[in-house]
Amino acid sequence: MTEPRRARATEAFFGRRKGKPLRERQAGHLAHLLPALRLDLAEPAPADLTTLFPQPVKRIRLEIGFGGGEHLVHRAAEDPATGFIGVEPFVNSMAKLLGQIEAREIANIRLYDDDATQVLDWLPEASVDQIDLLYPDPWPKRKHWKRRFVSKVNLDRFARILKPGGLFCFASDIDTYVNWTLLHCRDHAAFEWTAEKSADWLTPFTGWPSTRYEAKARREGRSSAYLTFRRV
Repeated sequence: MTEPRRARATEAFFGRRKGKPLRERQAGHLAHLLPALRLDLAEPAPADLTTLFPQPVKRIRLEIGFGGGEHLVHRAAEDPATGFIGVEPFVNSMAKLLGQIEAREIANIRLYDDDATQVLDWLPEASVDQIDLLYPDPWPKRKHWKRRFVSKVNLDRFARILKPGGLFCFASDIDTYVNWTLLHCRDHAAFEWTAEKSADWLTPFTGWPSTRYEAKARREGRSSAYLTFRRV
């Protein structure tokens, strides 16, 4: 039986890949540091993802669309026992993160600079402890909602790679996307929402460093929701 063809509109990256011209140092990081940290999807993924990192790690955490990298660097620095995989196709964001990795000498991050679905399909089954999707592009126009990263297809991907009991953490300041995510996860048999009271989704995640996106939302009068789903 052939596998049903997936509609690209429900799974692929949409958006700009490059912004303003890079400074010489940033271009150097992309040319020399990124190749050393980039996942090689041409090779099979190791059965044990901890071998991707030069130092021993106990957990694997994936962040999809890390933006400026503030959250990813903060988490990696505070938790050296976790190996982090960060995915971000926007060139300027990747360059910014690489500068922080070099400056802070962080060794427990691996990177991918293209479509996150490629990484999700490459990773072994039940190999990841947590997936973070923080302030993703909300695609606010209804005709573009199909481009949102949270979809049945991608939740299937999450369910495949998350370990039993693993977490999917989502943050957004866009009410329609928060509701969209709640409905999609409610309708997916692999996930359960962990919230028991309103404070559980109105309070930032433990150790949350905030981000520039969140700061912008606050300035514009929008509050955020922090949703945690468990892989059942």
